Amino acid sequence: MSSSRPRRAFLVGSGRMIYFTKILGEQVLDSNGEPVGTVSDLAIDTREIFPRVTSIAFVGPDKRPFMLSWRKYVAEFSPKRITLNQPGNKLRFSYLQPAEVLLARDLLDHQIVDTQGRKVVRVNDVKLTESRRDLRVLGADVGFRGILRRLNLERPFDVTLSLVRYRIPENLIAWNYIDLLERDLSGVKLSVTHKRLHELHPADIADIIGQMDAAHRVRVFEHLDLLRAADTISESEPEVAAELVESLGNKRASDILEIMPPDDAADIVGGLPYEKAEVLLSLMGFKEAAEIRKLLGYKEHTAGGIMTTDFTALSENLTVEETIGRLRELAPEEETIYYIYVVDDEGHLKGVLSLRDLIVSTPDTHIHDTMLTDIITVNVDDDQEKVADVISKYDLIAAPVVEEAGKLVGIVTVDDVLEVMEQESAEDIAILTGSRWPLRFDTTFSWFVQRSGWLSVWLFAGVVAGTILFVYLPTLRSLAATILFIPLILRISDDVGNRSVAAIIQSLEGDSEEVRRGLLRRTGLDLLVSVGIGLLSGLLALVLLSIWRQPLETALSLGVSVAVTIVLVGSIGTVLPLVLERLDLDPTVATGPIVTTGMSALGLLIYLYLAAAVGARM
Repeated sequence: MSSSRPRRAFLVGSGRMIYFTKILGEQVLDSNGEPVGTVSDLAIDTREIFPRVTSIAFVGPDKRPFMLSWRKYVAEFSPKRITLNQPGNKLRFSYLQPAEVLLARDLLDHQIVDTQGRKVVRVNDVKLTESRRDLRVLGADVGFRGILRRLNLERPFDVTLSLVRYRIPENLIAWNYIDLLERDLSGVKLSVTHKRLHELHPADIADIIGQMDAAHRVRVFEHLDLLRAADTISESEPEVAAELVESLGNKRASDILEIMPPDDAADIVGGLPYEKAEVLLSLMGFKEAAEIRKLLGYKEHTAGGIMTTDFTALSENLTVEETIGRLRELAPEEETIYYIYVVDDEGHLKGVLSLRDLIVSTPDTHIHDTMLTDIITVNVDDDQEKVADVISKYDLIAAPVVEEAGKLVGIVTVDDVLEVMEQESAEDIAILTGSRWPLRFDTTFSWFVQRSGWLSVWLFAGVVAGTILFVYLPTLRSLAATILFIPLILRISDDVGNRSVAAIIQSLEGDSEEVRRGLLRRTGLDLLVSVGIGLLSGLLALVLLSIWRQPLETALSLGVSVAVTIVLVGSIGTVLPLVLERLDLDPTVATGPIVTTGMSALGLLIYLYLAAAVGARM
């Protein structure tokens, strides 16, 4: 006869490591050995360092879900079955507490934040261990081994790979490095959930939320305080930052933008719909909103477009002692205080003072006597690439931005320049790979269109080349040797054209007048090189055809065709960037796949046309 007093849970084989997916579906027996259901889930207490299993959920024979307290009802546990200490008619339902989560419902196959690796991962299994009379969670298995285990393929893979002395490693994230994402956080205190996200650097938080979908970003972001939220948005990618701000309530969004650096806030506001942007600006303080509106008025990709209005500018009439006093007041509010810019009463830049110069000067010295007047500045309309070149060339931490009259309006910091350099580098790579204007798509069909777009371009190029060959099929039949030099024409035309384009673009991007004055000489030199390579290739074709005992007329016609084709293609490659710049277009477009493919097709067309024309006259 079974005792009515509940027995304490007894775990068979203490210290074993168990995987959660191996427990799912196993039998649950009452104290009489009668089956009462199969395991469907386990509840854990997230407040503990290694969470303890608090409840067991199972589905009865009648498909009715049931949940029991682990400590109160579990008598024996093994991966094959769980035995309860009460008969089925004396079991009482247990309810999930606010700090508890269910492993299958809230963790398995869900995303979590690995706060040590600063990334978002998906849980494939959960590793448990027996500790005294409890079952505790060690961590989440996010590796390939967890997937194999669930497919019952772990052992076959281990046996097979043991032949080459390799074992698939277990990728386990300890519980103390995990933050949950996909559970309902409304009833849980902040100290319980997402507490470790607050300990990360804003740049790491930005990386993590950048890997989440939109819904999770918002839910995590709502638990950050204003200062941490502002820093995180500043570190986020522009599209992610704009999406976050747009999804927040107007009051919280405006509060965050108000404490952000003005240049970062302006970038985000500029990417929002006009109505949303106006609402947020109207809720902000007058000074902060005015600064953002002013920055939005400057052209994109210019010094004005990337500068910040957070800088330290002081009157030239102050003494060193007065200046240090002012810096103590301003330091907490300014983005950079490494340089002190000296201005007159109308805001015109007169000089610059470093902290070192300030510290070594006597307290009663006026700063206009110690400041540097030979100032490196950039104009508000200067291209951002030029600004980056200036800061890199002169090893500046920040460059002052002035208007035409010399009035100081902002500064461009070195971190802004790093972003510009990264952006320009990505843009150059995009041009070379044929994806200059990458778009974001949300549907499978639109993603297919984007991915297959350039394949369509190459398909069209192939059709054009095939059409050219078809048109000149009679020539190919009468002058069979023409076919031998088509690969040569395509390869050399592409190489000569691209090298000419690259050389001219390099000259066009030169910053000094001396480089610009040498552009004409460089153009002439590239034209001569194209002529030289063309003549050499034509001579080589003539010699080869003679060795292959082709008729003299055929050798001459094809030799001339090869030479003239390469000369023309090289000349076009030299002139094309100059024409594009004169038309106010980006010369680097000439290095894109459409243009280079067009050059090859043009070379083929010229070659076959000349071969047919010259051959007809001989």
